[in-house]
Amino acid sequence: MTNAKREEIIAAMSSLLEQLVENEPPKAETTATPEKVEMLTIKECTEAVKGLNEYTVRQLIARKEIPSIRTGQGKRGKILVPKAALLRYFVGA
Repeated sequence: MTNAKREEIIAAMSSLLEQLVENEPPKAETTATPEKVEMLTIKECTEAVKGLNEYTVRQLIARKEIPSIRTGQGKRGKILVPKAALLRYFVGA
């Protein structure tokens, strides 16, 4: 590739990039950052709410009264519950 051809390609790419930047809609200055979600294991749920039993947490999850996700499979898998949802269920906050 010759230098002239290389410069021609760079000029064409530069003009295309300038067109893209000019046609791009203005970005909003205030972007909403996603909130951090604290997830608790079943045992941590019992520590967060005094008097709560692991069996009760598992029953609430089975009845879909509190949301949960499962990570992993089998015995080594963990069930995680959003802390905000757990507290909202028991405290009503």
